Amino acid sequence: MENLLKRKVEDMNLEKINFSDLIRQMDSSGGFSAKNLAKSVSILEDMIKDKGCKKFLSFPACIVATGLRGAISQAIEKGLFDIIITTCGTLDHDLARAYGGEYYHGSFELDDNKLHKSGINRLGNVLIPNESYGIILEKKMNPILEELVKQKNEWSGRELIHEFGKRLDDNNSILYQASKNNVPIYVPGITDGAFGTNLVWFSQDHNFKLDILKDEKELADIAFTNKKTGALMIGGGISKHHVIWYGQFSGGLDYAVYITTATQYDGSLSGARLTEAVSWGKVKEQAKYVTVDGDATIILPIILAALYENLKL
Repeated sequence: MENLLKRKVEDMNLEKINFSDLIRQMDSSGGFSAKNLAKSVSILEDMIKDKGCKKFLSFPACIVATGLRGAISQAIEKGLFDIIITTCGTLDHDLARAYGGEYYHGSFELDDNKLHKSGINRLGNVLIPNESYGIILEKKMNPILEELVKQKNEWSGRELIHEFGKRLDDNNSILYQASKNNVPIYVPGITDGAFGTNLVWFSQDHNFKLDILKDEKELADIAFTNKKTGALMIGGGISKHHVIWYGQFSGGLDYAVYITTATQYDGSLSGARLTEAVSWGKVKEQAKYVTVDGDATIILPIILAALYENLKL
């Protein structure tokens, strides 16, 4: 028992501190999720400093409808990550906003029947008018697809996303920064959204094919050719699973930080703690890893701000 009672809980003093100091005090406080948040910064700092590590970022589409879109694009611009895995809605929201679509503040308690009648879609407490989403994507995507199909008839998802990013002029765009900085974006569920549906409609009257297996082969090559891998995973589902699934082929992730609001007691992947991934060989037994419970719109800005201070980025 004496070995357990080594480190005392320390009280916080939050006067005139920066993000780095805040994280250190969260660690010293010993308090619940705050301690895991502090640990996540330490793990990510080690991962970013490790030049031999291939660094993944995964996240769901919902946060791209918020101001976190700009935070993620900035992290890409600063070179924090080598590979992105996300969902189709990320393409939808990022392109729609890059094309001038305006998203608005709303509320979780609004009348959804009235919103539907007014042509307004609600994503949590964010409001998205039809003209800022599906309509603008249909208008903007088809001319680009017409241009691309003249170059070749068959494209992989990663190739298409890169081409769309090249044609944007928006520093806050995830696709723009990824294309500019040669960070590949993989969307395993690429037909699960407006971007994918437009590809389906386009293929009906064009000789256009989507090679989804090419993306998977590229991810497999990355896994088999990199001895060390790490990841920041925001939310669960297919984007998280693709990271840890291919992580097992490199012997398991060496660094892993997972931010989630889900519970583990329903057996879902979204709720699964990273320790469960160890049992599958998707995270190494000796890896540095932590699960942080909470809303990414609160947690991620604190993590990134502290990393920028610590790494002087």
